[in-house]
Amino acid sequence: MSTTTQTHGGGDEQVPASLFAAREKVYPKSVAGKYRKLKWIALVVLLAIYYVVPWIRWDRGPAAPDQAVLVDLAGPRLYFFFIEIWPQEIYYLTGLLIMAAIGLFLATSLAGRIWCGYACPQTVWTDLYVWIERKIEGDRSERIRLDKSPLSGAKVLKKLSKHLAWLVVAFLTGGAWAMYFTDAPTLVAGLFRLQIDELSLIFIALFTSTTYLLGGWAREQVCTYMCPWPRLQGAMIDEDSLIVTYESWRGEPRGAKRKSQDWDQRGDCIDCKACIHVCPTGIDIREGLQMECIGCGLCVDACNEIMTKISRPLNLITFDTHNNQVARSHGSTAHVRLIRPRTLIYGLIIVVLAGMMVAGLVFRPQLDISVLRDRAPLFVTLSDGDIRNGYTFKISNMTRYAKDYSLRLDGVAGATLAVVGQEDRVERIDLAARPDTVATYRIYVRAPARALASTSTPVTFTLTDKTTVGRGAPEEVDYHSVFIGPDK
Repeated sequence: MSTTTQTHGGGDEQVPASLFAAREKVYPKSVAGKYRKLKWIALVVLLAIYYVVPWIRWDRGPAAPDQAVLVDLAGPRLYFFFIEIWPQEIYYLTGLLIMAAIGLFLATSLAGRIWCGYACPQTVWTDLYVWIERKIEGDRSERIRLDKSPLSGAKVLKKLSKHLAWLVVAFLTGGAWAMYFTDAPTLVAGLFRLQIDELSLIFIALFTSTTYLLGGWAREQVCTYMCPWPRLQGAMIDEDSLIVTYESWRGEPRGAKRKSQDWDQRGDCIDCKACIHVCPTGIDIREGLQMECIGCGLCVDACNEIMTKISRPLNLITFDTHNNQVARSHGSTAHVRLIRPRTLIYGLIIVVLAGMMVAGLVFRPQLDISVLRDRAPLFVTLSDGDIRNGYTFKISNMTRYAKDYSLRLDGVAGATLAVVGQEDRVERIDLAARPDTVATYRIYVRAPARALASTSTPVTFTLTDKTTVGRGAPEEVDYHSVFIGPDK
C-alpha cells in the first residue's frame, strides 16, 4: 500500500494513501487428476439433484399437490415426499437447519473445508462458469492474453458468447429454484406461453441475477469476503483434521533445478507455481493454511503432475493432518484419528436431534387446536348475572378427509358453549373441519357467577374426533386456558 507524508506539529508522519486494494483477477488453469475428477462427479451429481428433484411426483391423494418436494406458499405447507410440515410446525425446519450446521462442523473437523471445495453452491456454479469460460476463451494463458489484448471483433464475440452462456445457465438456475415453490410442469408450460405469475417471475429474476453475478463475476470474492465460514473454520479444525498441506520439510529449500544438478541439499519443490495457477482463489498453499483455501485439492493434482515429470515422490502437496506431518518430518507415521472428542460430540448431537425429529414426526397428532381468549373486554356481565368470555378457536385438520368434532369445557360447573351466530347454548357443541385446512370458530363460554371461585379460573377445552368414537380410544386433544370473571 502506498503512503503519503503529512506534517503534524512540525513532524512528518507516514499515513496510508488508500485502504482500498484493487482486485487481482484469478485465472484458474485446467488440471487433471483425482481431486479434479471428484469435483466433476460432485458437480454433476449435485446439479442433477437440483434440476431433477422438482419433477419427481408423489401421490398424496385428491386435491393435494403431487410434487414430491414443494414449498407451497399459498397452502401454506412444506412437502417433502411423505412428510408434510404445517406453518405451526416450523420447528422441524429449525431442527433441520441446526442439524445441517452441526453436520458442517463435523465435516470441517474431519476434513477441513471439504464442503466449500466440493458441495457449496457457490463452488459448484463457479466451477461450471469457469468451464464455460475455458471452452470459449481458452485456458489460463489464453484468457490472460485475451484480456490484455486490444479491443477487436474476435474479442467482443468471445466475451459476448461467454456472458450469454452464463446468462442461460443463470436463467436455468433461477427457473429451477422457482420450481421448488410451484408446480414444475405448470411453471415450464407458463414460461413457454409467456404466462407466469408475478411471484415466480420475481424468484427467477432474483436467482438469475445472483447466479450470474456471484458465479461469473464475484467468484473467489464471495469465498474470501462475503462468506463468514472462512473466519469460523479455525475453531472447527484441530491437529487431527485432514487439510490441504504442503510438506515444507520435504520441499524446502525450493528453487528451479537444472538437469545437471542432483537433489542433494535441496527440496523437491522446483518453484514452478503450478499449484498457484490452478487454485480457484489464487493463493500459494506453500505459505500454509490460509483463510482463502477452500480445500478443493486441485493444487495436489497440479503438484503430482509435476512430481511425475521430474521423477520425484508424489504428494508434496497432499491432504494430511498436522500431527501426521510432524511425525513424518521426523521419519515416523501417525495415525489419522477420525474418532476424537469433538467429532463424537458433533455426531452425538446430530443423532439426538435426528431421533427427536423422527419421533416427533412419527407420533405427531393429526389433530391440533389453538385457543385465543378475548382480551378486550376480558369478560361481559350479562343481564341475568352470568359471566361470558369469548374465545377464538382454531382446529387444524391434518388429514385429507372432512372431520366432525365434539367440543366440551371442563373446569366451571354449569358452563355452556355457543358458536357465535348460533342461538343454542349447550354443554357440548359440534364443529366441523374440511380436509387439510384450519377451521376457525368464535365461541362464547357462559357461566354462572356463583360457579367462579376466583377472578381467573383454569378451564380445559377437549376436542373429540367423532369419526374415531367406537373404534377403541377416540382421538382427543386438550387445550388449557382460563375463564375470567369479576373480583370476588
